[in-house]
Amino acid sequence: MHFKQFYLGCLSHASYYLGSNGEAVVIDPQRDVRQYLDEAAANGAKIKYIIETHSHADFVSGHKELAAKTGAKIVFGQKAETAFETLKVKDGDIIDVGHIRLRIYETPGHTPEGITILASEPGEPDRLFTGDTLFIGDVGRPDLVGSKGFTAEQMAGMLYDSLHEKILPLADETLVFPAHGAGSLCGRSLSKETFSTLGEQRKFNYALQPMAKEEFIRIVTAGQPPAPAYFAESAAMNLAGASSLSEIAAPMELTAEQAAGFDGVVIDVRTNTEYGSGHIPNSINIGLGGQFASWAGQMVPVGTPIAIAAGNYEQVEEAVMRLARVGFETASNYVIVGEGSVLKSTPQVSVADAAKVTASDATAQLIDVRRPAEYSAGHAKGALNIPLDALSRELDRVDPERPTFVICQSGYRSSLASGILENAGVKEINNVAGGTKAWIDAGLDTELAASSAAS
Repeated sequence: MHFKQFYLGCLSHASYYLGSNGEAVVIDPQRDVRQYLDEAAANGAKIKYIIETHSHADFVSGHKELAAKTGAKIVFGQKAETAFETLKVKDGDIIDVGHIRLRIYETPGHTPEGITILASEPGEPDRLFTGDTLFIGDVGRPDLVGSKGFTAEQMAGMLYDSLHEKILPLADETLVFPAHGAGSLCGRSLSKETFSTLGEQRKFNYALQPMAKEEFIRIVTAGQPPAPAYFAESAAMNLAGASSLSEIAAPMELTAEQAAGFDGVVIDVRTNTEYGSGHIPNSINIGLGGQFASWAGQMVPVGTPIAIAAGNYEQVEEAVMRLARVGFETASNYVIVGEGSVLKSTPQVSVADAAKVTASDATAQLIDVRRPAEYSAGHAKGALNIPLDALSRELDRVDPERPTFVICQSGYRSSLASGILENAGVKEINNVAGGTKAWIDAGLDTELAASSAAS
């Protein structure tokens, strides 16, 4: 067996290539499919099948383009409502790829049509491709858009049955390869590890510990964060079949002055320090160095006209590609940011200076835009928690007339938040460089959320 995992850090997404005896299969491909074609060519193989473990909501798949380029059959679980020709599979079905035997297990719970694939070949360890049913350290959340017609509790019950009836009976030595790792919003506690064994998960995955079905349902439905709006759009595109990336028009260049008046959203993809030094007024900073596509999908409605602000055209091309991976095909313009009269700046202040000002100036406000669990675990003294994904809805909690300091964990999310606050008319904005990590490392005053302290 020729086996390769392709891991896309920006989306915490894993896809897979398996080949044997001149044939190959790709599981859960990302939208840009060139790497799978190159892998097959390098091994003298023909891609025979493209298998989707479910209708993904957090990224757009390239299954339709890959099938068009290879003649491969696209495979979904039998309950998937696809709008294109699909090989529908059910529990117990077998697909052969060279000497590899792929056994299908229907494993609803994250979505109704979810499947898990067990790949076996003589002389090779069994490999289990679990999609979003079982992660390393977690299980798929049961409350997303693919669960139409079912409550989160009903889906969680299905997930319990899938795990206990289909997956847990398999051997401890079975290698587990999920579709996502840490950072994905398809689960809460995903590990940074990108594979494991079923035996290890049986020991350490909280969701696989012995418990009644009712307790499992309670645990996996509690405290799930809101699903990003783009999830529904991505899931729909995957069931309809996304167009080829070559069909997306290249963006047109704007001057800085034109970009300042752009009728849409200007996304500055440079680092937070570059953005702070000078940016197009009212642009927002989502740097390519972080989870760019995921944050764009959470903060910008799909269909919004987008202009990319970048330091060079290579960054523009990368941004357009990464936006397309989550269903954005409206990056119609770009601007190369340089010196110019229209640029605004956002001071990048040290944690020491931020602590000094917020402690001595009663009018200053310190806004922590991390997630509630991060904030509860420890935060800068006096910081008000408004999570980044809620900031636009809770702007009434920020006084636009007061000096404002924005902090996150490292400075990435707070830079994005500073752009949102600038758009909202907050007059004096400072991004705290280094974030809460630097604050704690410097030994500055911290505190726990009241709920954490009480517990």
